[in-house]
Amino acid sequence: MIARLFRRSSARSQAVMTLHGRINDASRAPGLYTRLGVPDSVEGRFECLTLHVVLVLRRLHQLPPPAADVAQDLVNSVFLQLDASLREMGVGDFGVPKRMKKLGAAFYGRAEGCDVALDGGDEAALALALARNVIGVEGAEAGRGLARYVRAADASLAGADLDRLLGEGPRFPAPEAFAEPEVRP
Repeated sequence: MIARLFRRSSARSQAVMTLHGRINDASRAPGLYTRLGVPDSVEGRFECLTLHVVLVLRRLHQLPPPAADVAQDLVNSVFLQLDASLREMGVGDFGVPKRMKKLGAAFYGRAEGCDVALDGGDEAALALALARNVIGVEGAEAGRGLARYVRAADASLAGADLDRLLGEGPRFPAPEAFAEPEVRP
């Protein structure tokens, strides 16, 4: 199936667009915002999208060819979406490159931080980075639930091959399952 998919660029492009759409949907799961502390703002949604793309890219980089090509196509698709979103928000032609440079630096910085924390099994460092970068607060406590979600998502994606990622899409857990229990007075 994979070889046939990548013979024609239009089929590959459609597959990457579908994958991108599924990642977008996962990054907009209400529980991320209502139960795990991600701010429901432009910045929060960027951070959440980045987090989900980074998790899928981690898996794609572990798979054999042509997964690396899919990973690059996914990154290109995400940045084209970000460019279009900036323009829709009214950022002018001269301001878009400057903003895109900042978004790119943030994206790759988040990817590196996530990789280091996940590869090292350092849940405290992951929670601290997620609290600071995604939730927008200092202190690991605020990022504990989101860190558990990220670790579970990473583990779920570890079992996915390229056919599954492009076919049924990446499987992300329900964010609500990782929220701290609500304390009622």
